[in-house]
Amino acid sequence: MSFDLQKILESKRALRRNLAARPVAEKLRLLDALRERQLAIRGRAIHSNSSVLREASAPFGKMKK
Repeated sequence: MSFDLQKILESKRALRRNLAARPVAEKLRLLDALRERQLAIRGRAIHSNSSVLREASAPFGKMKK
């Protein structure tokens, strides 16, 4: 399998431009989704290593003012 480095780098630049152009509210929704995925993955890791204590954080859209 061969890799075209220039094509990969341009694809990354295009993705960054696309993300930068999105509204802030959409970026925050994406961040919440990533946090949920992280917590799900972390939850699996906690069960395999019960000596680790972790604190959950509130998603941006659900924070109390």
